[in-house]
Amino acid sequence: MLIRHAEKPAASGVPYGVEPDGSQDAESLTVAGWQRAGALVGLLDPRTSQGPVPVRASLGRPTRLIAADPEKGSKRPAQTVTPLAARLGLTLETTWKKDDTAALAAALRTTTGCTLVAWEHELIPDILSHLGSIDPPPPAAWPGDRFDLVWCLSPADAGAWRFTQVPQLLLAGDLLATA
Repeated sequence: MLIRHAEKPAASGVPYGVEPDGSQDAESLTVAGWQRAGALVGLLDPRTSQGPVPVRASLGRPTRLIAADPEKGSKRPAQTVTPLAARLGLTLETTWKKDDTAALAAALRTTTGCTLVAWEHELIPDILSHLGSIDPPPPAAWPGDRFDLVWCLSPADAGAWRFTQVPQLLLAGDLLATA
């Protein structure tokens, strides 16, 4: 599964990005982005008082979490999945720089279990281009105004992948349509 990092500051800077302590930071999520990061916990690790329950169709409960290296650019991908990592008790992997999409794809081709990758939206199609055959073909670009999608890949025959696009439906304004 691949997601774009959650909401970021507009080019004008408003609404501002904020650190977890509330201090202003242009490389961090906005308040809405932090809300989405928290809501992703319920989407990808749903629970009742009796414990975990099944995840929504086409999605999975991650056993591995990956985000672009926050020391080499934006902190937003790591911030987006940090609450989920805490809930699942997983270490967030930040080994790859955001432009190192070929190496990330090579690692994804050999992974087992359910992996969630949080990345910069403009580079997600590049990650997919290094994975091999994908059917149906994913969009050529991640929609620039969408923070509310999950691109899901599942293994198909002989190193190929099946693609599904799933709406998150977490915050007011999230769209049901995936186009």
